[in-house]
Amino acid sequence: MSASTAGRTPDYIAIGHLTVDHLASGDQLGGTVLFAALQAARLGLHAAVLTRANVAGLSEELRAELVQISGEIDLIVQDSRNTTTFSNRYVGDTREQHLLHWGGPIDLSGLPALWRSAPIIHLAPVAQEIDPRSLGRLSPGLLGCTPQGWMRSWDTRRTGIVRLAAPRLPADLINRIDVLVLSDDEVGRATGVADAVGRRALAVTTRGSRGAVATDRGRRLQVPAYKTTVVDSTGAGDVFAATLFTERSMGNGSTSSMRTAAAAAALTVGRVGVLSVPTRPEINDFMDAQAPVE
Repeated sequence: MSASTAGRTPDYIAIGHLTVDHLASGDQLGGTVLFAALQAARLGLHAAVLTRANVAGLSEELRAELVQISGEIDLIVQDSRNTTTFSNRYVGDTREQHLLHWGGPIDLSGLPALWRSAPIIHLAPVAQEIDPRSLGRLSPGLLGCTPQGWMRSWDTRRTGIVRLAAPRLPADLINRIDVLVLSDDEVGRATGVADAVGRRALAVTTRGSRGAVATDRGRRLQVPAYKTTVVDSTGAGDVFAATLFTERSMGNGSTSSMRTAAAAAALTVGRVGVLSVPTRPEINDFMDAQAPVE
């Protein structure tokens, strides 16, 4: 499956693995790239994904869902023997995760030359699939980063439980990130990266029902969450990040952008699956109808 590279450069490009997530309710398509790019598209942007997977090996149901997604975003899928597959088990707010299959490294030369200067590029690794030393040719208007995949480690001899580790990112990449988004679980292992980005740009930590905190060029910010019933929290952080990157790229202030991102995430956790990400009108209506929890 491949997008046509003809025509204008997308507004929003997400790079990383799409995934299959084994959940108690069954297999679901996932991966930051799908949630984020689809959210950007539903905010009105022309969105695209560069990924690597074994599309032919997906179940008929998941292939049909991917075709539906490709009606809203452009997909460039590099062939692989496997699709990155996670097994997720939630105990309260804690996720225990195992890596069952790995899709392999993404070849960034597969990104069309004109796309490398897109208005927004979202670095969205989930399992060490992007070499952080290979990103020097990217020159987007806004470089957004959700570095979770650079923080995951697992036993390479036998796939197993995923553990978090400090990200190893070159200084020249850290110095180019415009907006960084980490979860509350991740920030403790990425303090150096978050501090470096926050001194000159925007570094955000999402905290679920406790909202989000940020450092914006040294200034501390905080926004509360919106009250909602959690059905499935998968993808909420990805939706938050995509909305935040989009709002900031439009010139909106950091606090305003974070509030809109929090509303998008609140809508997402009340639904199931990647196709459930909200539209711009849904987000606006939600924000008009509800006040965040202070």
